[in-house]
Amino acid sequence: MNPNLYDALKEVIGEKNLPMSVLVQAIEEALVVAYRKNFDSEEDVKVTLEEKTGTFKVTARHTVVAEDALDDPDKQYTLEEAQEVKPDAQLGEVIEEDVTPPSFGRIAAQTARQVVSQKLKEAERNLILREFQDRVGEVLSGKVQRVERGHVYVEFSKAEAVLPPKEQIPGEVFRTNDRIKCFVQEVRATPKGPQIVLTRASPKFVEKLFQQAVPEIQEGIVEIKSSSREPGSRVKISVASRDDRVDPVGSCVGLKGSRIKGIVDELNGEKIDIVRFSTNPADYVTNALSPAKVVSVTIGDEGRSALAIVAPAQLSLAIGKEGQNVKLATRLTGIKIDIKTEQEIQDIAGPPDKQPETE
Repeated sequence: MNPNLYDALKEVIGEKNLPMSVLVQAIEEALVVAYRKNFDSEEDVKVTLEEKTGTFKVTARHTVVAEDALDDPDKQYTLEEAQEVKPDAQLGEVIEEDVTPPSFGRIAAQTARQVVSQKLKEAERNLILREFQDRVGEVLSGKVQRVERGHVYVEFSKAEAVLPPKEQIPGEVFRTNDRIKCFVQEVRATPKGPQIVLTRASPKFVEKLFQQAVPEIQEGIVEIKSSSREPGSRVKISVASRDDRVDPVGSCVGLKGSRIKGIVDELNGEKIDIVRFSTNPADYVTNALSPAKVVSVTIGDEGRSALAIVAPAQLSLAIGKEGQNVKLATRLTGIKIDIKTEQEIQDIAGPPDKQPETE
């Protein structure tokens, strides 16, 4: 091996941020493979590498057994064979013997380079996997590397991630080298390395954007209770304050809309309803149906359903296009919401009973 191997290892460590032990183990494993392949050996061997000098030694290990118990000559010695190597050998002892071939250096080095390269890739993948598993649930900023069949591949400092079509905001178009913010949704180990799956369509992405933009959320004064979303169209997010002096909705909107504007821009103009959370289900449903104005809310089915009464002029706004507003309010509150006008309620109830005439 190259006498400057140790210096070369230090250089690789600097570039790849890998521990020395990983590289040494990879080289030793490579040399074991090379020995067995090139010298057609089935012996139990180990290779030890001297990091500073780059020299190595192949050691064969044989267990000493009785002559009538010998069944694997590649890995066992009879007592007589063992005592030729070590005169005081005993039954059951493991005899280690230097079997380094003189011609091993060139062949081993060639094989070692290939296997070490593979081990380095595996080690890098494992490091990336561990790092990004710890970052699931974060919003990261990266650069678009390429777009293939609708999949957007995003480059971070150490890894590549994918933004699938279903996780994109409808209507978005990305080009190579665009900067992009995404929510890390999942990290999976695959034979080709870690697969980092991103999303911009999840309501969690919007929650994280608010967390980044609103100091009161970062400090724990304002809490995000829940969220629901139709990507590209509308998102509802409910908030509460742990301090009566702090308005949770105002904190999220910011002075003259300064905080929410940046989030709306990031979402390409998607409408955002910031809803005040309430422990009173009727009040919560009323707030969740904004921007529609609600006359009254009746909670039923042990808190699992609600009937919201609205003025006729507010009906279409409360339901929303294709039922979007009421669907989002239902998801946000966890309460199934039915919306009717006062006239519809009267029609269902029927005309009031006629009072008998009195003389």
